[in-house]
Amino acid sequence: MNKQELINQIKIKKSFLCIGLDADIDKIPKHLLEEEDPIFEFNKKIIDATKDLCVAYKPNTAFYESLGSKGWESLEKTIDYIPKDIFTIADAKRGDIGNTSKMYANAFLNTLNFDSVTVAPYMGSDSVMPFLEFEDKWVILLALTSNKGADDFQFFNNGKEQLFEKVLKQSKNWGNDKNLMYVVGATRPEIFTEIRNIVPDSFLLVPGVGAQGGSLSEVCKYGMNKDCGLLVNSSRGIIYAGKDQNFADSARNSALEIQKEMAILLKELLG
Repeated sequence: MNKQELINQIKIKKSFLCIGLDADIDKIPKHLLEEEDPIFEFNKKIIDATKDLCVAYKPNTAFYESLGSKGWESLEKTIDYIPKDIFTIADAKRGDIGNTSKMYANAFLNTLNFDSVTVAPYMGSDSVMPFLEFEDKWVILLALTSNKGADDFQFFNNGKEQLFEKVLKQSKNWGNDKNLMYVVGATRPEIFTEIRNIVPDSFLLVPGVGAQGGSLSEVCKYGMNKDCGLLVNSSRGIIYAGKDQNFADSARNSALEIQKEMAILLKELLG
């Protein structure tokens, strides 16, 4: 999916919601364990209930990889089931030397046919560039995360700039706003102003709204650009909103609440 197609979906659905399909076998409703593929059945019902309310789905691959080949099969089936007009994110956080990155890129962007994959920038350009070689595919680079440990490295200042700022500036030499997005956590919304000064036209994938305490309105106030430029992720708050037979209805209600707020913010900030 290219940038304009993603922007069009945001306008059509009045939403920039990304739903994290972090299906945990220990947390899904117990009645699904009777199914041949409980994880896929769970994802399928979540997708059916929310596909008109979101513009992206983001499976965290760890939840699937932890189950071995059966989990990988569930992931493949899930990706095949997601409607083609919805942006897909492999939340895999890969990043290795060139040849290995080339294989990771092929796995997620070709074999599994995700629209995008999250990538760690620590090893530099040759670990990222192989992911940028696919037409209409995206790298989502870790820039400023919402976890407590982000303070360990990401705010290191050499006297000129902080490390996350260096990542943003350096990566602009590798890609552009049509194939490169950034992960920016919602728990520090005031820093979005600094980030937008460096990457004004790029899409930002924003975790941390809801369960982690981030404010959607604050994120939009500081982070939204003329095209919206945001994909705000919610995982647990939607997919585990209910745990009984009606869990999909509960997920829809939770997603609808966020989408309605997004529609208002889009109108207020973009007109």
